[in-house]
Amino acid sequence: MAVQGALQKDALKGKTVVVTGGGTGLGKAMSTYFSELGANLVISSRKLDVLEATAREISDKTGNPVLPVACDIRDVEDVKQLRLKAEEAFGAVDVLVNNAAGNFISPTERLSANAFSTIIDIVLKGTINCTLEFGKEWIAKKQAANVLNIITTYAFTGSGYVVPSAVSKGGVLTLTRSLAVEWGKYGIRHNAIAPGPFPTKGAWDRLLPGDLAKKFDFKTRVPLKRVGEHQELANLAAFLISDFAGYINGEIISIDGGEWLQGAGQLSGLEAIPNDMWDSIEEMIRKNNK
Repeated sequence: MAVQGALQKDALKGKTVVVTGGGTGLGKAMSTYFSELGANLVISSRKLDVLEATAREISDKTGNPVLPVACDIRDVEDVKQLRLKAEEAFGAVDVLVNNAAGNFISPTERLSANAFSTIIDIVLKGTINCTLEFGKEWIAKKQAANVLNIITTYAFTGSGYVVPSAVSKGGVLTLTRSLAVEWGKYGIRHNAIAPGPFPTKGAWDRLLPGDLAKKFDFKTRVPLKRVGEHQELANLAAFLISDFAGYINGEIISIDGGEWLQGAGQLSGLEAIPNDMWDSIEEMIRKNNK
């Protein structure tokens, strides 16, 4: 179905928005819409070539400036440089969207300590790194701003087979609510979106390789019997970072067609996969990640 943009033109005019993981997938969809609404946009990830291509594509479409900045959010110095480059290009930053993430499916007993650390370092510690870097600057300058964290519905239900991600996203959920209270006095809002199934080609091919995505049909798990359209998520994100949502603080909003209510734990159904099949799945994931 064709989903239209929900906000009025120039709803984000004059605002500078930084989006981590903004070069592909849902990050790109949100970033594109923010730019369409007039925002000065900064997108970051580890792959500069991908970012530069996305920046050109978005800017050509919207006519508004887009700054690509390579940044590994696990590295606090990288995050500092992201802030400094954004400020150099556009002045003050008004919005931080913590979207960068990492994930893979596996029985938890197959995971090494390093596998856990890899996801936790990106999803939880990376979000904390960015939030502290931008937040401390806003507080020092007495500048009102807001943070939007992209989590997932299994952050509050838990889910088998994606435990490092569930643990990390649960931490980001708690961070959102905690700082909404603590930093509200500074005029800094914190909110989060918990998306259900919004398939993206690259991410879902890595998460569910081969024919697994077809066999694990998310539409059967959603009461609305469909997956989400990227513009639907972009509409919600744009509203939450806009001045229209100025009194919304500390909220986690699910956008999943009712999926988590129908069956908590988005990937728990993977219990149906026999043990020997996990070996071939692991091999496909390794090849995709390479």
